[in-house]
Amino acid sequence: MRLRSRYLLLIDLLAVTFAAIAAFVVRYEALVRIGPYIRYNSFFFLIVLLVRPTVYYIFGLYRSWWRYASIAELIAISHAVTVGSIITAALIFGFFGHETNGVRDFSRSVLLLDWLLNMFAIGATRILLRMLQSKASTYEKSNHLKTPQHKVLIMGAGDAGALIAREMQNNAALGLLPIGFLDDDPVKQGAQIYGISVLGTRQDIPRLAREEGIDEVVIAMPTAPGSAIRDVRAICAKANVKTRTIPGLYELLNGSVSVSQIREVKIEDLLRREPIRTNLAAVEGYIHNAVVLVTGAGGSIGSELCRQIAARKPRQLLLLGHGEGSIYNIVIELQRSFPQLSYAPLIADVRDAGRIERLFLKHRPDVVFHAAAHKHVPLMESNPEEAFTTNVLGTRNVLRAAEKAGTSRFVLISSDKAVNPVNIMGASKYLAELLVQQTARRTGRSFVVVRFGNVLGSRGSVVPLFERQIATGGPVTVTHPDMIRYFMTIPEAVQLVMQAAALGEGGEVFVLDMGEQIRILDLARDLISLSGLKPDEDIEIKFVGIRPGEKLYEELFAEGEKPMRTSHGKILRARSHQIITEEKLAQGIDAILAAARQEDPAALSEALQAVLPTYSQPGQALPRPALVKVEAIAPAQPPQVAPSAKSATA
Repeated sequence: MRLRSRYLLLIDLLAVTFAAIAAFVVRYEALVRIGPYIRYNSFFFLIVLLVRPTVYYIFGLYRSWWRYASIAELIAISHAVTVGSIITAALIFGFFGHETNGVRDFSRSVLLLDWLLNMFAIGATRILLRMLQSKASTYEKSNHLKTPQHKVLIMGAGDAGALIAREMQNNAALGLLPIGFLDDDPVKQGAQIYGISVLGTRQDIPRLAREEGIDEVVIAMPTAPGSAIRDVRAICAKANVKTRTIPGLYELLNGSVSVSQIREVKIEDLLRREPIRTNLAAVEGYIHNAVVLVTGAGGSIGSELCRQIAARKPRQLLLLGHGEGSIYNIVIELQRSFPQLSYAPLIADVRDAGRIERLFLKHRPDVVFHAAAHKHVPLMESNPEEAFTTNVLGTRNVLRAAEKAGTSRFVLISSDKAVNPVNIMGASKYLAELLVQQTARRTGRSFVVVRFGNVLGSRGSVVPLFERQIATGGPVTVTHPDMIRYFMTIPEAVQLVMQAAALGEGGEVFVLDMGEQIRILDLARDLISLSGLKPDEDIEIKFVGIRPGEKLYEELFAEGEKPMRTSHGKILRARSHQIITEEKLAQGIDAILAAARQEDPAALSEALQAVLPTYSQPGQALPRPALVKVEAIAPAQPPQVAPSAKSATA
């Protein structure tokens, strides 16, 4: 229970009096005969008893909850005691000091001793209060709440692990008893954090589980790659110990960690990569105090964009989406997480050119992230009209509205399926890329494309499908044993998108470094294991064949494109020499739409090939592509503004 301020004030008055008397005792070495010194300097005692409690109150020493005191509270004590001594000295020498033969008769040593003794006395009382309150709280909870205590090892003796351990110690109601830390750093072995020892490395988990009766291992390594999480989890599985973790770095937007964030290990943790350094100053430079609009704001990528943009304090965030339910959900989340955020939900269809233009002219967004799109490959194969009207015409509508509204920065969220497309969805995204590049050339503005692969957990993606199949007892359906894909976590992809936008000068196609492609079969096996089941035993894996529009692999650079380095190690730029005029692109889009609306596959394929010579319908499985070599060349030059729309090329 928190000690009332009046009792703490009484303790301080006693401590101040004790320090003042002790200062005279030490200075004059007069323990028994101290009375005359006190009577002669009574004004000093009156001053310190008035000044010090007043200063302590101003510095907040009576408002702190000392059970949770930390370095900040100790610094406040040192400042308060020092300021109290300065004021006391000023009053003493200003009003009460006397000179005898040119020497003041009040000892400066007493003031110094009084400062040191007060620093000790006030600090010691707070530390003692913290110890007593902590013990009382622990005793009360252990005797009255009767919460079962699960023995826990904390994997990771860094800042995150220390915070988790401290919260477990301070809140017995959690039912988590930290037994020890584990860390692979040899320097940390045997060290103690909050009285808890580092007992070994991850390899010691089986031994400690047997010796200490460990119930659970909490992985507190937010910056560790997925390979490390995978290894720790495998060791714990063999030792029959439950495993949980805290979110990765990309999920911790504000950098804070708490016990409430401990959760089960997810597939995102197993595929997590080394944290990527982001130039937050550059990102905040174009978002802070700007009007930012996100299309598709209720989707997987769009909603994460909204979260990360909100954290950068825009002047206003505009959330544009077609589905009112998804927009409602992200608005409610932002209201809770960012109560000071100025926002406006906009329900609109990007295919409605008039509505989009009116919204842009009303709100005048400075920055636009265009994430609204159809993305499901097999569904778009059977619905080409929807794919092209949304992904192509919708993008053209948003671009034209942004141009009229004076938008200075535009970012199209594209896909690796736009590279050498063999499906309707990929072709539509490639056409959208061309539209952005042409608008950038015509206007000279920072309109760019960011291209990346699959994101884990997005709606309609393979991970939620596998999870539903596992929940119903299987089978888990995999299209082909050799099917591979690039994967990123949603927060990681969005953070890199925002970084790429800061690099853009106009017309660039940025490509995110997706790492190695991952076998879908391995992904399925991992998800089954994370569910506590065994692949091929508890849950069947069934191969169902490649679906319409699918490739065995995806690529990040098209034929004729060269990967170039940027100032960010995980963001590349695709350089292309392909040229198509605006007039030819517009005519091609009209022909593609006409064929799609007539539901004529042959005419559609012919119209697509007229604009995209590399377009071909998927046939037999192609071999895995060779890795592209990234050339270290000079940074891209700013785009040149074409003299007229007709002469602009892409």
